[in-house]
Amino acid sequence: MSTVLPRLVVAAPASGHGKTTIATGLMAALARTGLKVSGHKVGPDYIDPGYHALATGLPGRNLDPHLLGEERLVPLLQHGAAGADLAVVEGVMGLHDGMLGTDGYASTAHVARATDSPVVLVVDVSSASRSIAALVQGMVAFDTSVRVAGVVLNKVGSTRHADEVVRALESTGVPVLGIVHRDDGVVAPSRHLGLVPAAERDDAAAALDRLATRVAKAVDLEEVVRIARSAPTLQGAAWDAADEVGPPPAGPRRVVAVAGGRSFTFRYAETVELLDALGCDVRVFDPLHDESLPEGTSGLYLGGGFPEVHAATISANEPLRHAIADAVAAGVPTVAECAGLLYLCRSLDGAPMVGALPADAAMTPRLTLGYRTAVAPGEHLLAPVGGRVTGHEFHRTHVTPSSGADDAFGVAWTSAHGEAGFASPTLHASYLHTHWAGHPRMAARFAAAVHAAPRWSSSPDGERQRARPDVSRPPGSGCSTSEDLPAGRVADAGEGRASRGRIETTRQRFSATDPLRHHGDVEATEGLVDLAVNVHDGPRPTWLDDALRSALDDVGRYPDAREAEAAAARRHVRPADEVLATAGAAEAFTLLARARDWQHPVVVHPQFTEPDVALRQAGHDPQHVRLGHDFALEPDRVPDDADLVVVGNPTNPTGVLHPAWAIRALARPGRVVVVDEAFMDAVPGEQHSFAGAPAGVPGRGRQTGTALPGVLVVRSLTKLWSIPGVRAGYVLGDPDLLADLRAQQPPWSVSTHAAAAIVACTSDDARAEATRRAADVGRNRAVLTDGLDELGVHHLPSSAPFVLARVGPGVHGALRDAGWAVRRADTFPGLDDAWIRVAVRAPDVTRRFLAALAQVRS
Repeated sequence: MSTVLPRLVVAAPASGHGKTTIATGLMAALARTGLKVSGHKVGPDYIDPGYHALATGLPGRNLDPHLLGEERLVPLLQHGAAGADLAVVEGVMGLHDGMLGTDGYASTAHVARATDSPVVLVVDVSSASRSIAALVQGMVAFDTSVRVAGVVLNKVGSTRHADEVVRALESTGVPVLGIVHRDDGVVAPSRHLGLVPAAERDDAAAALDRLATRVAKAVDLEEVVRIARSAPTLQGAAWDAADEVGPPPAGPRRVVAVAGGRSFTFRYAETVELLDALGCDVRVFDPLHDESLPEGTSGLYLGGGFPEVHAATISANEPLRHAIADAVAAGVPTVAECAGLLYLCRSLDGAPMVGALPADAAMTPRLTLGYRTAVAPGEHLLAPVGGRVTGHEFHRTHVTPSSGADDAFGVAWTSAHGEAGFASPTLHASYLHTHWAGHPRMAARFAAAVHAAPRWSSSPDGERQRARPDVSRPPGSGCSTSEDLPAGRVADAGEGRASRGRIETTRQRFSATDPLRHHGDVEATEGLVDLAVNVHDGPRPTWLDDALRSALDDVGRYPDAREAEAAAARRHVRPADEVLATAGAAEAFTLLARARDWQHPVVVHPQFTEPDVALRQAGHDPQHVRLGHDFALEPDRVPDDADLVVVGNPTNPTGVLHPAWAIRALARPGRVVVVDEAFMDAVPGEQHSFAGAPAGVPGRGRQTGTALPGVLVVRSLTKLWSIPGVRAGYVLGDPDLLADLRAQQPPWSVSTHAAAAIVACTSDDARAEATRRAADVGRNRAVLTDGLDELGVHHLPSSAPFVLARVGPGVHGALRDAGWAVRRADTFPGLDDAWIRVAVRAPDVTRRFLAALAQVRS
């Protein structure tokens, strides 16, 4: 039997060249022409096929020699492309990169050879021109059994740049099929395990539409189709689920409940087809929102996904957690892979989960990634004793303990990496992802158990019956007894009142004569988990602690800040007279307020309130100018006669990072513009800073700082370096302006320790560490914002180590009563008590907070 199937493989020299973007764009653009396109992915990846499905309207499919066996690649390709006019296969990593030590086994080139498919190479040319030709020539010559039929140039900077690359490629004989210019708007967002799944992106369809339009304009689609049609006829029959597993078990069809929705997006299409062939009706339920399992559930399949991102919402869905726990305890056959394993644990980063397994899960900085060959040490739901399977692992979590070791649960698998997973005759839970098309016996064993098991129901009258006490809830998860409160807190007589009553108590507790003097430190009282103060929660660098200790040797002399000012000048590539060391940013604002007889000072709000306070204490009456739509800076709102304008960037408490052009538009003769950059060191690359770091970078450098008359930049070392008690900062700007500030500064106001901190925190070591910390802040902030999205909580896009969220009136106080300190926002001009500011913390703390927030809001 033979099949005519036009097809091509989209590959690249390495990861990061844009394979997913171009491959998905090609699928969508070709589908727009009226062709029926099937999408396929080399390797085990679940996320890319989700984008392929969105682009083609057909299920995304995987082609992985390790998971499936080389002999199944062509049959599965034919099966997935049945009825399609053309198949597009997206590669993995670099074209020739496969399993280590195997000469490219399971690589893109391996699959291209096995399916006899031509290859279209996607090359990121952003950092080279003529050298691209040498790279492409090397890819062509390395393995001549792989036919490179064309190249798409990606991330092109300009027409001139493209012309240079195209001329160089003429010598290779490889035609250029398209030239795609840089466009961040068509790049999918990412998180700790790669791209964000399409099912989790509300903007996925719109982004795909933009991508399809862009690729259609940039790539010669007719030539792409011609290359696909040059592929030879495929031999052999297409894969068929019924042929793989034989007739279904006797008796009526049974319901298998499959976890889905935004938190469980990973499963292979063939898994559902195999279960269907085995007499099982798959019904999808959503752990985020559904409160019960589908009626008549006889089996559970909990596949992969991102429960760690959605932990708060999953945890808040107590009815479903209890229903699944009862089903597992009742012996309902259950398969849980990776995300499913986490879901069945007692807790995930402190958030209560199902509690069916005697284990706890937590995020870790270490990525576990790789193919596995595993053996079942004992008979269990999916395998006989000695059963051998191939699979893969891909996670940044760890389960403790990592495997079963008692009468209830044994070890699921053993491999070169040790024992792992939990198994019994009715349960399999492990990190190992397997593709049942490569191991149809696993599907058959599971289906047989499903058919043999009695249909499970929550109870005869439809109400859930508890099979055992709930032991999955950790302290502080919304209980009202004193034993369950966070350490250090004692329940008071008012505990358990309605949230509105609690917030009134909180307001009384924290009301101040002047709300502008209210700061987060007064909220972070003993016994509460602190998400109110924006100080970095990691340990201080050793070199900083050493510098502070060494400063003790100099406290017998009066402090001298000149060395500190010279160090800050070197850090920002400025002359030393353009730096004034201060006792933190607060002193800088006091000096500024007293430096001149300001006639029309303006403070842009909402923002840090100390500039307002300092101006009033100096006898001025500052005007408040509100930020515009989405709290963006609109320079036209500032009165023309304002002689002093104070603005934060990124702004506290909104976290909004204003573009350099907007701040530059504020500058004019006779006006001083003060930019509070207390949180700029948490922004990767310090984009849009006016501090004067390396020249030549748009929005940064000496061009934006000193070239603008009257611009002062205030920097603080308190936040990123975790030293609020040291009071260290500095001001950058015009020497004449700084001279006016210096004239107001008391002698020796910058302490010996503050000066030492400035020297240490502007060193080369500090710059490297700041880069790492900024990246950590970004990753940890994503955990918070993703969780807020899942809870339906509106929040502002933030570039700072905090997030401003609109949770509604009363929630601030209710969170406090639940043991969590967040910053009230109604003391910032322009905000009310519906807003809170939440500091970015480590993922485990954030997920526990999100669970508490979900509990409070429910």
